[in-house]
Amino acid sequence: MKLEDAIKSNKFKNEVHKAALNILYTSWWLKTIMSKELKEYGLTHEQYNVLRILKGKHPEHICIREITCRMIEKSSNVPRIIDRLETKKLVKRTSSDADRRETVIVLTLAGINILKHSTERIDKLMEKVILLDEIKAKDLNSILEEIRKNEQ
Repeated sequence: MKLEDAIKSNKFKNEVHKAALNILYTSWWLKTIMSKELKEYGLTHEQYNVLRILKGKHPEHICIREITCRMIEKSSNVPRIIDRLETKKLVKRTSSDADRRETVIVLTLAGINILKHSTERIDKLMEKVILLDEIKAKDLNSILEEIRKNEQ
């Protein structure tokens, strides 16, 4: 769908402004369709992101600070997300062996299983809705990284 149709407007300052709005709208759209899929697993996209980060380090523990640094949405309240995942028995929180003041997190078997099934579902969804060949995807990645070149 064209951006103009989606937001019911064709008034843009210029093509750069339109591109920025297009990125924001597309991000919202992807987040919305992913959220619908994840809802069946009782997960939010932030919880899913944390589970994926933990899976990347599994079977090692990872501290909350490192999870926060790796999050897609940096403003997420990671301790609260961890609390909810712990309540669902998808993660386990313990004290670090190196520093008892530091809390570390690890995936449980239930967390690994729900992540496996939800990731299969998300992968199928992405194949269905992101209809780009490898060359276009690579070009898009380069453009998006160019936009973020001044990211702090």
